[in-house]
Amino acid sequence: MPRLNVAAWRECTEVEGPGKRFALWVQGCLRRCPGCCNPHMHALEPRQIVDTGEVMHWILDSKRLNGIEGVTFLGGEPLLQAKGLSDIAAACRREGLSVVTFSGYTLEEIWEMDLPGAGRLLELTDLLIDGPYLSEKPETERNWAGSTNQEFHFLSDRYGPGIERDPAFRRGVELRIGRDGSIQANGWPMDLGRQGV
Repeated sequence: MPRLNVAAWRECTEVEGPGKRFALWVQGCLRRCPGCCNPHMHALEPRQIVDTGEVMHWILDSKRLNGIEGVTFLGGEPLLQAKGLSDIAAACRREGLSVVTFSGYTLEEIWEMDLPGAGRLLELTDLLIDGPYLSEKPETERNWAGSTNQEFHFLSDRYGPGIERDPAFRRGVELRIGRDGSIQANGWPMDLGRQGV
C-alpha cells in the first residue's frame, strides 16, 4: 500500500475549497515560493509517514461525521506525492467526493515534468488551482487563490467557472483551539494583527 509524507490535515474545513472538505497537506516542495504561507512544509524530510488506507479512514470518518463534499490536497507540493494521492482521489471518487488539488506548478509544467502518478491524479481531480505563489501579485477577489497569476482548471463537470468568485464561499481564516491550548490556523493567509482577529 502506498504511503504519504503528511504535514497536516483538517477533518473538516470550509476555507480550502468549495463546501465542507477534508484538507490534506503533504510535506515537501521544490518550488519554495517566497512568501509562501507554509514554509515549514518545504523541506523534503519525513514528517508523518502514513499509509493511504489510513488516510482514507480519516476521510470516510469525516464524511460520516461532518458531511464533507470532498477533499483538498495542498502542501508542500501535492504533485511530488501524486502516486499516493491518486489512490486516495480514486477512493474518494468512488465515495462520491470531489477532489481539489493545489499545485505550485502550472498545468503545462506538470505535464512536462512527467511526475509519477501525476497524470492519474489530474484525471481524478475536479478542480486544479495551479501556479506559483507571487507575493507581489496578491489575489483580492477570487476564492482560494493566493496570487492573481494562479489559474483555475475545471477538469470535470463537478464545478464550473465562476465558483472562484461565488459569494457563497468566503475567503477567510479558520482558527482551531485544541484541548491542549494549541492554536491551528488555515485558509486565506493574512496578517492577523492587521485584520484585528
